[in-house]
Amino acid sequence: MTVPVVPSVAVGLVLAAGRATRFGATKQLVEVDGLPLVAHAVAAAHAAGLARVVVVVGHDADAVATAAARGGAVEVVHNPDHGSGQASSLRAGLAAVEAADDVDVVVVLLADQPGLRPAAVAAVADAAEAAPDGIARVRYADGTGHPVGLARRLWPRLADLDGDAGARQLFDGHDVALVRVDDRLPPDVDTVEDLVRRDRGDGPRQ
Repeated sequence: MTVPVVPSVAVGLVLAAGRATRFGATKQLVEVDGLPLVAHAVAAAHAAGLARVVVVVGHDADAVATAAARGGAVEVVHNPDHGSGQASSLRAGLAAVEAADDVDVVVVLLADQPGLRPAAVAAVADAAEAAPDGIARVRYADGTGHPVGLARRLWPRLADLDGDAGARQLFDGHDVALVRVDDRLPPDVDTVEDLVRRDRGDGPRQ
């Protein structure tokens, strides 16, 4: 797939602050194909041509920040409220990005999808800026998922999000632009079982 040209003002926002209780350890640090999981998201954002990459850390913050930098240059934001859920990390990351007046789009990436392709990241960044409600996400061959692009005009609406649903709370009632790609949905690595299944080459758990 050809990587589209993204706006020079698109910034990657990697949410990597969680405790990963289902995994039983700091999964962001687990190496897959020679890189920690969190570094895969950073590398995909850089390969997509995003202007900057911001990583939100919380649990095991120093180790996760160090691991993230193995994927490329990062700006680290600490979320002291990470235990309250993913929404707090999204707010913390947006607050850090918002100070730069030239940033028009953030692309939200998760720290546990090592199969994410740069082309999907770039396409979402491009689509969010033009989307009627400023929201874009990927429609893969087998479902919708991350990354999610959020245009600047939408950011004020994120101030009241809470819990672990993050930007998903905004999807209902809004015109979400769907960016179609031919790839299959990159499976999350939520448990050790998921990692073993991936290493065996099995498909994602249904």
